[in-house]
Amino acid sequence: QVQLVESGGGLVQAGGSLRLSCVASKIIFTISDMGWYRQAPGKQRELVATITRRGYTNYAESVKGRFTISRDNAKNALYLQMNSLKPEDTGVYYCNAVIGDGTTRWGQGTQVTVSS
Repeated sequence: QVQLVESGGGLVQAGGSLRLSCVASKIIFTISDMGWYRQAPGKQRELVATITRRGYTNYAESVKGRFTISRDNAKNALYLQMNSLKPEDTGVYYCNAVIGDGTTRWGQGTQVTVSS
């Protein structure tokens, strides 16, 4: 079945930048919508940004103007460029993909820590 592997997380100071990547493997069906979600300690997982196969994007209000989601359909890859990072952006970031067979897949998550 489809596997999603995230990378690019780490520790950064407030105001810094990080770029997350997610690559899907074992693809049989076309991937439609993809997205990034995050979960801070003690909080529920929340949407960060989504992107359709055609490139239409949607962002959480808290990241608009700072984060940019993009994808490369040929590589089955998803990216999240995060600029002007804030301590409240700290959390585990998860890649999500809606598969053509109607199922949803999640990656294992990558930790992002923003120090003040």
